[in-house]
Amino acid sequence: MPNVKSAIKRMRSDRAKAEYNKNKRSELKTFIKRTEQAVEASEETAEATYRLTQKKLDQAVAKGLIHKNKASRKKAQLAKKLNAQQ
Repeated sequence: MPNVKSAIKRMRSDRAKAEYNKNKRSELKTFIKRTEQAVEASEETAEATYRLTQKKLDQAVAKGLIHKNKASRKKAQLAKKLNAQQ
C-alpha cells in the first residue's frame, strides 16, 4: 500500500481505468461474437453487424485497448467468414 498521497490517488485512478478498459474489451468481444453468429446463421444483418464491429475495432485501436495488428487480423478473419457465406 502506498504511503505518498499522490501514489494513493494514482492507484485509485489506475483501478478506475483498468475497470473501464476491461468493460470495453468485453464489449468488443461481444461484438465479434455477434458478428460470427450472424455470419454462421446467414442473417441479412450480417453485413451491417460486420461494419459495426469494424468500427468498434478501429475505435479500440484509437483508444489503445488493442494493437492495430490484432484489429486488422480480426477484421480480416471476419471478412473471410462473411465472404465465404455469401
